[in-house]
Amino acid sequence: MKKSVIREWVESIVIAFVLAMLIRTFVVQAFKIPSGSMRPTLMEGDRILVNKFIYGAKIPFTDFRLPAMSKPERGEIIVFIYPRDKSRDFIKRLIALQGEAVEIRQGKIYINENILNDPKFARQYYNRGDYGLEGEKIIVPDQSYYVLGDNSNSSQDSRYWGFVSNKYLLGKAFLIYWPLSRIRIIK
Repeated sequence: MKKSVIREWVESIVIAFVLAMLIRTFVVQAFKIPSGSMRPTLMEGDRILVNKFIYGAKIPFTDFRLPAMSKPERGEIIVFIYPRDKSRDFIKRLIALQGEAVEIRQGKIYINENILNDPKFARQYYNRGDYGLEGEKIIVPDQSYYVLGDNSNSSQDSRYWGFVSNKYLLGKAFLIYWPLSRIRIIK
């Protein structure tokens, strides 16, 4: 007996939905940039793709993660669950890794007393909040990261609320795909 056309359509739609959810959960997810905290790297309204398997995708409804392809590195733009409101996702640049001493001094970032000279950090960083005061070294706890927005003057970041736990990492931003005039690999 032949399958009905409706049944074939329903099966196709269900399979497509399941595949889309698996890809979104474990491989790649699209995000829209809501604010100017990452200017000029990312602009309001940019639509980006985030690699979720690189740091080990989180298995839904558990505290388990898949094996990571690599560890987060300084300078990468990461997406994570906002530590103060678990219903929101944030995007910032990774500045310091666990065990490192980070300090913002005269607008520059110092890690373990060494200035970051990489062009990714060639901007003015402002001393703000409880975790970004002038002359104060902050030690990043185990399994955590210190993150800052590229637009330091207009960014709610680690200077205000502290550290991002490894368990909140969602992935690494790697591509702006919209608008067409801004399509590029994210660095």
